[in-house]
Amino acid sequence: MAAGENEENQPQSALTPKLQKVIFLLRDNKNFSKYYEPRVVSLGPIHHGKERYRLGETYKLKLTKDFVTESCENVNIDDLYKKIEQQIEELRECFEEEVTKPYDNGALAWILFVDGCAVLQYIYYAVNNKFKEKNIKDDSVTFFQQDLFLLENQLPYCLLKSLMSLSKMREEFMSSIQNFIKRNHNMVLEGGQQLSGNGEGSGPQPQTHLLDLLRTSLLGPPGRQTQTENVQENRTKDPEWQSYRNLQELKAAGIIVERSCIKTDDSTGPKFLNMIAYEMCPDFYNDFGITSYISFLDSLIKEDGDVKDLRKARVLCNVLGNDQEVAHLFNEMGTDLVPDLEAYKDVKYKIQECYDHGAWRRFTIEFFNHHFRTSWTGIASLGALFVLFLEVTQTWFTVFSPDHCDDFCKKFTQNL
Repeated sequence: MAAGENEENQPQSALTPKLQKVIFLLRDNKNFSKYYEPRVVSLGPIHHGKERYRLGETYKLKLTKDFVTESCENVNIDDLYKKIEQQIEELRECFEEEVTKPYDNGALAWILFVDGCAVLQYIYYAVNNKFKEKNIKDDSVTFFQQDLFLLENQLPYCLLKSLMSLSKMREEFMSSIQNFIKRNHNMVLEGGQQLSGNGEGSGPQPQTHLLDLLRTSLLGPPGRQTQTENVQENRTKDPEWQSYRNLQELKAAGIIVERSCIKTDDSTGPKFLNMIAYEMCPDFYNDFGITSYISFLDSLIKEDGDVKDLRKARVLCNVLGNDQEVAHLFNEMGTDLVPDLEAYKDVKYKIQECYDHGAWRRFTIEFFNHHFRTSWTGIASLGALFVLFLEVTQTWFTVFSPDHCDDFCKKFTQNL
């Protein structure tokens, strides 16, 4: 994951998506506040001033004071604020007009200054394990971290770069951001592996905000080709055709999964759903990498048995609760998604092909699962099969017994 050093002096691109509210298509979600609204701290102008975040304002001011006193030499808060105020027109352009309209330049500059300093100092403390010595409680730390990756809570990355440039600890802050994103990457995918998908169409662009950095870290560099094979021979097949319903049916067909651990906890839903909301922003032209990934997982997970199998295979690490809760989460995240049809096409073709070839295995497994669920049903089924065998044997000897059948044949058929 690049930290943006090469774009340090580049202006905000006109093609870079503006910071905005979650698109209206997602706002009628019954769990909208749970997944998209801050829990402890508001960042930026969208949720600023709401009563429920008053305690968060206290933490932000404390972190801002620490940023100034610990990392800035011979300068006070007023001087730093004036630096940001001088850039306020450029910073205002990073947002959609409607979210900054209620604030004049001075008020908006103060919001961005305090929030930017607080975010940088929080990340630095998080990476260097300094919260205890600063008397900041663990619950506040956890909720603050979740709030950092909400679409409506993002700050322009160019703001963070400007503040870091005013600090004597610029390199430390840059390194902290890299490590912080990597840590949250690993919290989603244990081991730090990247998601597979189409990997095309994004094009290079400057970092927009922390949520954008997390998404880039998960997906890898834009333009990375991830298809493992040439699927030209399958072009005639419908890429949307899928006759299996979930992982249980794939398992019955003899298809197994390999370890590639996805961690599910309280932050999984908000992180993925806000990255999906980011991909759905009207001015963000992208390859829908996260959307396609969640859509693919949703095609495999329909019930708690699917989660159980993935958990046993160490594909899912469930620290959220019971398996049914995880299945519900993925089904909820997978609702009303429009993925890139090219993403995971090779994998989908392979799965469908193996599933089609596993028809006899599915029948055998389903037969035994139905007739041998318990020892008693198994004994009863074996007895029924034995009786059926005897009846078939008797019929065969009766119909096809040769004229020269010896006494043994006659006695055998009589005894049946």
